[in-house]
Amino acid sequence: MNDSDYHLHVISFDVPYPANYGGVIDVFYRIKALVEAGIKVHLHCFQYGREKAAVLDRCHEVKYYQRDTSFWKQWHRTPYIVISRQSEELVRDLLKDDYPILCEGLHSTAVMNDPRLKGRQFFVRAHNVEHDYYQLLADAEPSVWKRMFYRIEARKLRHYEPVLGQAKAIFAISEKDRAYFEARYGHTVLLPGFNALSKVCSETGRGDYVLYHGNLSVAENKQAAEWLVEHVFSALKVPCVVAGLNPSDDLKALCRRYANVTLKANCDDAEMIDLLRNAQVNVLVTEQPTGLKLKLLNALYNGRFCLVNELMVRGTSLENLCVVAETPEAFIGEIQRLMDEDFTDDDIESRDDTLKELYQNEKNVLLLIRTIFAS
Repeated sequence: MNDSDYHLHVISFDVPYPANYGGVIDVFYRIKALVEAGIKVHLHCFQYGREKAAVLDRCHEVKYYQRDTSFWKQWHRTPYIVISRQSEELVRDLLKDDYPILCEGLHSTAVMNDPRLKGRQFFVRAHNVEHDYYQLLADAEPSVWKRMFYRIEARKLRHYEPVLGQAKAIFAISEKDRAYFEARYGHTVLLPGFNALSKVCSETGRGDYVLYHGNLSVAENKQAAEWLVEHVFSALKVPCVVAGLNPSDDLKALCRRYANVTLKANCDDAEMIDLLRNAQVNVLVTEQPTGLKLKLLNALYNGRFCLVNELMVRGTSLENLCVVAETPEAFIGEIQRLMDEDFTDDDIESRDDTLKELYQNEKNVLLLIRTIFAS
């Protein structure tokens, strides 16, 4: 490949560094893989609370645009996550050449409706079926006003989604999402999530505690943590840890009610990796069968046994690497069983083989490159 011939615009919905939550983990490590493969990436980042990041300067070019989060944007017919990322400056930058354009998420697709860019080659990385995701956010949200916003946004996203029909290809993050987009718009490619690790780093032997981790400021994760503490961890005699970003006061109070439950807030990367690797069981549950939960990959690459509910692994091809339970009684029983088992070299080898087949960045970036530059 003569890399001087391969330029790609990437429009990111957020500054993708630090790579410390699901969406930007996928974006950051995909950009990294593209650059390492010799692609000249022209990165365009919408900024709303995160600082410019020097590490992104490895790209051929980096531009930042202020996301317009003003209140009146919520009243537009276009979904708020899209209209708040509409930028005249971005369009002017894209008009300087005719390189292909990769939009990260439906969030970043406002440019696809600009008549000045008619005829350009657009590609979209679909992180979720967004209207399903926002409806599930509404279902999990205790605040009346936020719940109303999520429901309205879900309806807008459902009506807006056909913009994906203009894309040369849609890159879906899970097989379930691939089937959905292929049935409606065609030209959909399964492109698994990109992540920080290339090999399983789990420890053999046994740990002495159970771990749940997630961004605890997200309603779905907060509810999952509360369910586990109240219905599972409270019935166990082993130490249980809940770890994540920005836990609420009521979650802190709930954890304090049980002597075997510890809450660890706002751990840095090194501490979180240490928690994942030393746990005996990483427990993850979700009520949102959307996209791919990158925290599951994090647990599989770093942790010992992974105990999940079925929705956590639906459409991921990862169910054989996890123990699946549904009821509190089943979770309690599986934890008690797993606490007495060694995690072995054979377990690590089997997990590594499966993850390399599905989630190897170097292999998946070649699929991305072939799809875009063969078009």
